[in-house]
Amino acid sequence: MRGGKSLPWCPFAWATAGGRRSEVASATLENLQRVDANSYLYTLAHSKTNQAGAQRPDDVKPVVGSAAQAMQAWLAASGIQEGALFRRIRKGGHLGEPLAPAAVRDIVKERCALAGVEGKFSAHSLRAGFVTEAGRQNMSLPETMAMTGHYSVATVMGYFRAESVLGSKISRMLDEE
Repeated sequence: MRGGKSLPWCPFAWATAGGRRSEVASATLENLQRVDANSYLYTLAHSKTNQAGAQRPDDVKPVVGSAAQAMQAWLAASGIQEGALFRRIRKGGHLGEPLAPAAVRDIVKERCALAGVEGKFSAHSLRAGFVTEAGRQNMSLPETMAMTGHYSVATVMGYFRAESVLGSKISRMLDEE
């Protein structure tokens, strides 16, 4: 759904800690559990760091608030009953094959350009954006790492975009009284 219409996978990707493009593209309805009217739990079955698909507590991601509302609206509009959550939409609004990881990358780049955001962007920008925004909002590093699944502080900090610190409280500590 391009051209100004919503992209149902964007809130999902953000809610699942800036999901990798392969994780977004391979998301299935079978791994989505409705908890109540305003929340879901999504179990990440396979990932870059869990290629065997072992069940781990940190692979369960909350999809709540506006992300849950977007998911609910997408499921109602798409009529998806099984399989891939996010699919190509063909002419006439017909659902096609599952969204490819490359399509996630292309859509991120396209949307950044449409928004007039300058810079080099890719699907990995979702992950970096999640970590950067968590830092900007003073979310705890352990909580951020629990959401992203990072075990190394050095790795998660590699996603942090330093330019966001210009507006942070810590950059103005000398000025505070």
